[in-house]
Amino acid sequence: MPRKTPITNAMRLLDSRGITYETLLFSAEIHSAQGVAETLGLPVERVFKTLVVMPMGGNRPRPLLAIVPGDGELDLKALAEAAGEKKLRMATQREAEAATGLLVGGISALALLQKHWAVYLDASAHDADWLVVSAGQRGINLRLSVEDLVAVTGATIAAIARPAAEG
Repeated sequence: MPRKTPITNAMRLLDSRGITYETLLFSAEIHSAQGVAETLGLPVERVFKTLVVMPMGGNRPRPLLAIVPGDGELDLKALAEAAGEKKLRMATQREAEAATGLLVGGISALALLQKHWAVYLDASAHDADWLVVSAGQRGINLRLSVEDLVAVTGATIAAIARPAAEG
């Protein structure tokens, strides 16, 4: 009997809005965009990771979500500028999981819409028509159009990523 594909809240949301996506399954032991890209045979720059970022002071009481390509890293200064914040810091794994209710490696802006957090998508997303993001559960990603992701999440497009540091 074939294994049934799990349905996540992110998938239910997209289905309810009639948005087309492709479900991509891989081992839940893989927690990195690089590992997902290698396993699925996708370009790492199309597999995006969702990061939880904490404001430090300022006027924003809630975390932010930053969606950046798997071959890059978040530029906190660029995100702070885009978000109108003085200073930001990365959430620890514990903070990210507590705030989202999701496990690192499965954090998804699509699964967190009810929290009304600001979402920022790196401008490199527009280099192609599609991208891959988490479905809100480790081991499940979704391939969908950049346009649909932005429409559903209300993401602000900004240059918030830089090439990953070597070593």
